[in-house]
Amino acid sequence: MKCLVVVDMQNDFITGALGTPEAVVARDNLVQKLKEEDEDTVVIFTQDTHSDRFYLDTLEGKNLPIKHCIYQTWGWLIDDEIFNLGAFKRIYDVVTKSTFGTGDLPKAIMDFAFDDEVLTIEVCGLCTDICVISNALILRAAMPNVPIKLDSSCCAGTTPAAHEAALAVMRACQIEVY
Repeated sequence: MKCLVVVDMQNDFITGALGTPEAVVARDNLVQKLKEEDEDTVVIFTQDTHSDRFYLDTLEGKNLPIKHCIYQTWGWLIDDEIFNLGAFKRIYDVVTKSTFGTGDLPKAIMDFAFDDEVLTIEVCGLCTDICVISNALILRAAMPNVPIKLDSSCCAGTTPAAHEAALAVMRACQIEVY
């Protein structure tokens, strides 16, 4: 079984409050990738989710005082084309999270595994140096013998330098970056 984990490909990270030109390119690359995926690929989306009322009081909000991915706003939504390609052609799930990484991700993957066998996990999304790396390392810790790959063309960091630094850390943790 192949599982494609799409981390936080939400409007606010692409063209919204925290969007970057690199995120737009990553989004376009992911659209192409989803068009080419096998029909039996399981797609798991993560969705950063914050409260409009309390976000600025959180540790993240104090360090990043830009409201983003506020529950049930346009910025919170997963990009329409990405979601439609991932959800309507394949088995899929959405895991909401209130912080960078989520311990719920390994269980979500295993819910779709046949006889507890996951052959390969591929990770992509936004932002490479925050949420992508957090979730990739959670998966590495939870599934130490499962091959994990990362398509760097379908990722973007907060800056190009931060993106490259995160890729180096993931390579060091035996995640195949290509």
